[in-house]
Amino acid sequence: MVAPTGARRLIRVGGRARERLRAILASSTFRLALLYVVLLATSMIFLLGFVYWSTAGYMARQTDATINAEIRGLAEQYRRRGPGGLKAVIAERLQRDPGGAGLYLLVNGAGQPLVGNLNRWPPDPIAPTGWMDFRVRDPVAAPETDRDRSEAARAKVFRLRGGMRLLVGRDVRELNAVRALMLDALWSGLAITVALALLGGWLISASVVRRLEAVNQVSREIMEGDLSRRVPADGSGDDFDQLAANLNRMLTRIEQLMASVRQVSDNIAHDLRTPLTRLRAKLELLVQGELPDDARADAEEAVADAEELLGTFNALLRIARIESGSRRAAFARFDLADSVRDLAELYEPLAADREQRLELTVPAELWVVGDRDLLFQACANLVENAIKYTPAGGLIELKANGAATGLATEKTTATPAGSLSGPGIDGVTSGATAAAGPDREVRVTVADSGPGIPPQWREKVCERFFRLDHSRSSPGSGLGLSLVRAVVDLHDARLELDDNGPGLRVSIVIPAMG
Repeated sequence: MVAPTGARRLIRVGGRARERLRAILASSTFRLALLYVVLLATSMIFLLGFVYWSTAGYMARQTDATINAEIRGLAEQYRRRGPGGLKAVIAERLQRDPGGAGLYLLVNGAGQPLVGNLNRWPPDPIAPTGWMDFRVRDPVAAPETDRDRSEAARAKVFRLRGGMRLLVGRDVRELNAVRALMLDALWSGLAITVALALLGGWLISASVVRRLEAVNQVSREIMEGDLSRRVPADGSGDDFDQLAANLNRMLTRIEQLMASVRQVSDNIAHDLRTPLTRLRAKLELLVQGELPDDARADAEEAVADAEELLGTFNALLRIARIESGSRRAAFARFDLADSVRDLAELYEPLAADREQRLELTVPAELWVVGDRDLLFQACANLVENAIKYTPAGGLIELKANGAATGLATEKTTATPAGSLSGPGIDGVTSGATAAAGPDREVRVTVADSGPGIPPQWREKVCERFFRLDHSRSSPGSGLGLSLVRAVVDLHDARLELDDNGPGLRVSIVIPAMG
């Protein structure tokens, strides 16, 4: 089912957003920002922990100091006035400040309260230092059985003569409230700081990724052959602007050098091609004249050598023009299936002369965007190579198909080469239609039953003038696959060389364009 135009636009926008998100997350700037956030958060935790320890710890120490001061005062009263005086002092303090934070409880040897504002001795354990932390119920705010609404308290315990025990403490609810408030403030400050740091890192990463993507886009266009492209600058004069200026100067210099080399190469090729053409014409006239048999044979070999030299120069000039990218302006939408059928029809007689079978498999239509002549020439080079290296009685398969990535979508019909000029071609069109649409690619494959190419040489054979040992005895300049490679690169396509078991299978895979 084809999605509506609006849905496809939303899908494309969503896809670009996901790509941009992945680019930002994968950028080194964002990773550095993330590392900075981790270090900042760690530093904040240590700093805020120190502030908390200094503040809350100071308040706790002040509480202990207050209790110790009261104990010293009560101990002095006990020494001077005895148990009765101690009870009187405690009663007086409670009467003077009945709702205060001070806690007192004096019990006899049986644990019965003698004086104080606690109705019973706390059941909590006493530390070896004499300190104890316990919960005390607020008699106003909470009922007797509601321990959850009790408040924290801290006290110190002393044993007196006669088995009496004295508890002096403080209600530390305010201290705990201050601690809780400080913790809330510290955690909130840490969370806000980390969030702001992440936001800042994201914005910085997005800005850097945007400017780097501009450089990458220019690099891709230059690699595609457009040497006139330059890295944009925003005029801020920052590091990126300086980098862009340096890159642009370098690109200008490279463009000038490339133009100079291309001009020199073209001049040499043109200057040599003209005398070579005249030489070949003179040799052909010489061959047509009265010559001894030996001289005629030598003249014919000289004509063949001149033609080979002219072919090499023409191929070099053609590759240079293709690699310049100037042919991209001639791209147009055309039916590649028609070109493949023409190709098969053109080379079928040559294959038949060599006692080879040429089989064609092609759909009725196969629309692509590109240069029709260049793609035809590239496919022709592959077929010529297949015919050249396939032995008599061998099979050459010429296939073309278009399919969504990973999915076969169209019907194809195998047609023997013997029926190419007749009903065989018409038979191919029956019910077979394939178009290169979005997310599709078109594949043209030429497979032979010749000696093939070892895997380690399959990249080298695309280099200029490179020839395998077994092919050096046959005519050729080693530029055929170089021209195919140039055409493939011009169309942003792929060239795949595989084993055909036996033989070689070469495929040109053209992505959807436009």
